[in-house]
Amino acid sequence: MIGGIGTDITEVKRFEKWIKNPEMLQRFFNEKEMSSAKSDSAKCQHYAARFAAKEAFSKALGTGITGFNLKDVYITNNSEGAPLLNIEGAALSLMKERLGQCKAFVSLSHEKEYAIAYVILEKV
Repeated sequence: MIGGIGTDITEVKRFEKWIKNPEMLQRFFNEKEMSSAKSDSAKCQHYAARFAAKEAFSKALGTGITGFNLKDVYITNNSEGAPLLNIEGAALSLMKERLGQCKAFVSLSHEKEYAIAYVILEKV
């Protein structure tokens, strides 16, 4: 059964200032998300998509970004490169409290100007 669905779109350009400010990146992103991309445009797309995933998760949860740290929700990739949504800490506790045990699904996409994320939380 679906427990929650969320989507978010963000402007890639917004992250141009962020990639030049390590404190800003460390404030919102888990160290496992820190980009190893070489070009600034690739880094901006990387962070924009991941930030959209954090927002989409909060919408799927139905709380907005409150009650947990954004670093507790982060993207890694499986061996084939598909994105995986990882949830830990206060975000995991809040999800279990509101929805019970869930399996999380995420889809990310980006173009030059925009990045989008879609999250589904399935009750198990």
